[in-house]
Amino acid sequence: MRITAVTCVKNEGPFLLEWIAFHRIIGVTDFLFYSNDCTDATDRLLDRLEGHGICAHLPNPATNRNYQMQALKKARRHPLIRSADWVWVADVDEFLNIHVGDHTIPALIAACGNPKAISVTFQFMANGGVEAFEDAPVITQFLRCHNPDIWCAETAIEVKSLVRGDFPLEYYGAHRPFHDEAKERPQWTDGSGRPVPPPFRKQSNKRRIRAYPARGAREFATLNHYALRSLDSYLVKNDRGDVNREHRAFDDTYWRERNDGAWFDDSILRYDAALRAEMDRLKALEGVGDLHDEAVRLHRAKRDALLAQESYREMQAQLRAASPYAAAEAALRDVIGLQPGEAL
Repeated sequence: MRITAVTCVKNEGPFLLEWIAFHRIIGVTDFLFYSNDCTDATDRLLDRLEGHGICAHLPNPATNRNYQMQALKKARRHPLIRSADWVWVADVDEFLNIHVGDHTIPALIAACGNPKAISVTFQFMANGGVEAFEDAPVITQFLRCHNPDIWCAETAIEVKSLVRGDFPLEYYGAHRPFHDEAKERPQWTDGSGRPVPPPFRKQSNKRRIRAYPARGAREFATLNHYALRSLDSYLVKNDRGDVNREHRAFDDTYWRERNDGAWFDDSILRYDAALRAEMDRLKALEGVGDLHDEAVRLHRAKRDALLAQESYREMQAQLRAASPYAAAEAALRDVIGLQPGEAL
């Protein structure tokens, strides 16, 4: 079975080897990377990995801000996509945690009955008080998350999708495939092998095209989303785009929404030993380990440069002091009368 993962990256150098190694051990056979405007060795590391046959790497100089959608549009014509049995569209901070069989993508597909698409629900992994960036697997450092059934007082949580090669595709979205439901209704399941809800399937349902109720949707697989990582890395992430934070009030909403650590879930550690072994194999490839180490150095140097700016020191202090609850959840907790630390 050929499974191609396609993703867009910008300044993800320190995290590339973990993501590639992890996906190799769960069954991904091919990788298609699109990168833009990298300054932390991401592009050079991908070029070196391409030279070793590990991935394909293409520049993605988008003509507008919608880098991801332009890359996905181009990806449909790439040989690694056209020849794939399954396509996995995901980001480098997202890890499929598969709970069935041998914990691989083929086991997930079999458990779901070999449908034409599987949409797996996010579980946002909190920062957990980790401040310093550490060059160690992300999946081992962040083990707390929100109540799996409720996120920011929402019961519908976003998904990412595995898409079979014969899905009647109009185009790939970042979260799910799109098709003309009037022509065909392909078998499409959630992460428990159940049919996805009818409202989710409809392109016209703008409110729910990326999410559906999470309760009971992760029996076979969970999509762990490490959107925050360490506080150091989150500061660097904020600089990654072209938004100038100087003279602007920083909004901590994104951080608060994803930093709910009410739940403990270490089930993904089942992959730890195999992951570290595969990362070591990749690092042993000529030039790869050196470029990874360079990316780590540049990541730390960027953190230091940012913290030399008053605006980023203020951001760091604001995030340290931020409420552990998203605004919507905080309001709901007040109504219910929950005390600090009590889970919804």
